[in-house]
Amino acid sequence: MQFELTDDFLVNLREAITAENGAFVVEHFSALYPADIAEIFNELAIEEAKYVYSQLDEQIAADVLVELDDDVRENFLASLTSKEIAEHIDNMDSDDAADVIAELPDKLQDEVLSQMEDSEQASDIVDLLNYDENTAGGLMATELVRVHVNSNAIECVREIRAQADAVENIYAIYVVDDDEKLVGVLPLKKLIISPKDSKVADIYDPKIISVKTNTDAEEVANLMDKYNLVVLPVVDSLGRLVGRITIDDVVDVRREEETEDVQKMGAMEALEEPYMSTPFLQMIRKRVGWLIILFLGETLTATAMAFFEDQIAKAVILALFIPLIISSGGNSGSQASTLIIRALALGEITVRDWWKIVKKEFSTGLVIGVILGIIGFARVGLWSYFISSYGPHWMLIACTVGCSLVGVVMWGTLMGSLLPLALKRLGLDPAVSSAPFVATLVDVTGLIIYFTLSIIFLRGVLL
Repeated sequence: MQFELTDDFLVNLREAITAENGAFVVEHFSALYPADIAEIFNELAIEEAKYVYSQLDEQIAADVLVELDDDVRENFLASLTSKEIAEHIDNMDSDDAADVIAELPDKLQDEVLSQMEDSEQASDIVDLLNYDENTAGGLMATELVRVHVNSNAIECVREIRAQADAVENIYAIYVVDDDEKLVGVLPLKKLIISPKDSKVADIYDPKIISVKTNTDAEEVANLMDKYNLVVLPVVDSLGRLVGRITIDDVVDVRREEETEDVQKMGAMEALEEPYMSTPFLQMIRKRVGWLIILFLGETLTATAMAFFEDQIAKAVILALFIPLIISSGGNSGSQASTLIIRALALGEITVRDWWKIVKKEFSTGLVIGVILGIIGFARVGLWSYFISSYGPHWMLIACTVGCSLVGVVMWGTLMGSLLPLALKRLGLDPAVSSAPFVATLVDVTGLIIYFTLSIIFLRGVLL
C-alpha cells in the first residue's frame, strides 16, 4: 500500500520524538520505503530528523540519505561530524556515496574519506569523483559481479554469493578475460538453466552493449532507452570493465535533462538547485537575462510599426488586427519549436532530417494557415455584415487579414522548426530556441508580412 503522509502522523511522530519513544519509530518506519521516510524527513526539523535517523537500520538509513531533497540533505549533513557522515556513506553504493560526498565542501570531503574504515570503498569513491558528473563514469557504480571467461557455472554461483551483500541488484554476470577486458555477459536466466558443469566460455553471450567512462550521460540514457536495458556496463579506454549503470541512475538523468530543457524553453537559464533552494539573487540572474533579450527583441516590433506608420495613419483599422496576426504567428512558431526540441531530445529526428522537417512543417503550416485565414476572413465579413465596422472596402480588409494569417503562420512554423535544428548544428542547446524566443522573432517578421500584404491589397483604395 502506498504511504500517505498526514498531519496526524506528523503530530504523533513529533510527540514520540519528544518522549524519545524509539519503539514508535521502529514500529511505524520498518514497513516504509526509503523514499517514504525521506518524504517524512523533509517535514521535520534537523534535530527531529537526527533522532529518527538514529533509530533506523544502517542500510535503510543510508538509502534514506540518498533519497532526501538536496537542500534537506545538505542541512542534515551539516549537523553531523565527519565520522558520522563516513559511517552513513560506508553503507551506500559507490555511485550514491560519490554523489553525496561531491556535495560536501572540499575540506569536509577529505575528512570524511579519511574516516572511512573501508579503504577500498574510499578508493572507489575517489576514483568516481574524478569523473565528470555528466558522463558514464560519473553515473556508474563499481559494485558488480564479474567472472573469468575460463570459469564454470559453479564458480559463477560462488561469485554471486560472495558479492550478494555488496551488489544491491544483480541483473547479469559480466565476463572478462585475463586483462580484465569485458568480453561478454552471462544473463542470470542462462546461468540457472545451464548444467552445473557448464563452461562460461560455452554459455556467455559475446554480444554486449557497453559505454566508455567519458560517454555523455544523455547518450547513456538514450542507449538504455533504445535497447530497453536495465543495466549497462562501463569500460575504460582500454576496454577494461570498471563499473555499471543501472536504470534508476538513468531515470535521474532523464529528469534532470527534462527539467533543464523545460526551464530553458521558458526563456530562462536552467536552475542549478531545486526551486525553493535557489537563492533570491540567483533566481533574478537566471531569469532576467533572457527577459532583457526578449524585451530588446520586441522593441523591433515598434521599429517595424514605425516603418509602416503612414499606412497605419491612412487606415487605422489595420491596427486592430495586429494582435491577431502576431499572436497567430508566435503561437504556431512556439508549437513547432516545442515539437522539434522534444523530438531532438528523444532521438526521433536528427539535423540530417532537416529537409524532411521543412517539407512536413511547410505543409502543416500551410493547412493551419489556410484554416485560420478562413476564420479571420469570416470574422471580418460577419462583423461587417452586422455592424459595418470596416466600411465599404471590408472585403479587401478581410483578404488582407486572411492572406496575412496564411503567410504568418507558415513563416512562424518554419522558423520554429528550423531554429532548434540550426542551434543543434552549431553545437548549442536546441532548448535555447524557446517558445518565447521564437514568438519574439516571429512578431517582427509577422508585422512586415501583414503590412506588406495590406499595401498590395489596399493600394489605391485606402492608402
